[in-house]
Amino acid sequence: MATSFDATVRNLGIGTPTTGPVVKAAGSQSLGQNDFLKLLTAQLKNQDPFEPVDNTQMVAQMAQFSSLAGISEMGTTLKSIADRLGGTTSAEALGYVGRTVLTEGATAYGRSTGGIEGAVELDGAATDVTVTLSSVDGQVLKTLRLGKQPAGTASFDWDGRTDAGGDAGAGPFTVTAQASGAKGEVTARTLVWAPVQTVSMNAGSPVLDVAGLGPIPVTAVRKVG
Repeated sequence: MATSFDATVRNLGIGTPTTGPVVKAAGSQSLGQNDFLKLLTAQLKNQDPFEPVDNTQMVAQMAQFSSLAGISEMGTTLKSIADRLGGTTSAEALGYVGRTVLTEGATAYGRSTGGIEGAVELDGAATDVTVTLSSVDGQVLKTLRLGKQPAGTASFDWDGRTDAGGDAGAGPFTVTAQASGAKGEVTARTLVWAPVQTVSMNAGSPVLDVAGLGPIPVTAVRKVG
């Protein structure tokens, strides 16, 4: 019969509690705090009365197990708090209705003063960035050359005049971008401003219905106007 707590646990084919609050066992099962206490109780019931478990060692190991289990539970709690702080509630999402947001998209409507404002997201530095604005039927209305741009977001503002000098109207317009760098093509995404019409909850996560773009998650919003 085992003469110490460590020996008893080792004889059961598991690691000692000092390895952590959860010890992996055969068959992908785990030893949790309740299992540990059951084993401790069984060990105390079956210990040799002439050679009992050392009290100091037992208390120390129980304290270590409890401390590590508490740290694990605290980590779970902190993650839950972080998820809550980083999320968006229904009430907060409703605040988007009626406002304009900057998000990834290729369709934009003209401002009351004419033209549109937008941006291009670049995954790398580019030596040449070009934004093309077209009508819904594919006719090119304006070509904007943004030139050399670093990685990140490059903004543009179009006054609504075509390359020929005419008024392009209120849209909607199709926005595309091309970018090239020293090593070839650079991945570019167009960002457009669009009004939020409604908000819906999709499995608890707010989804914005944006004019011209359809439903987008709140996390897709780059800026709010």
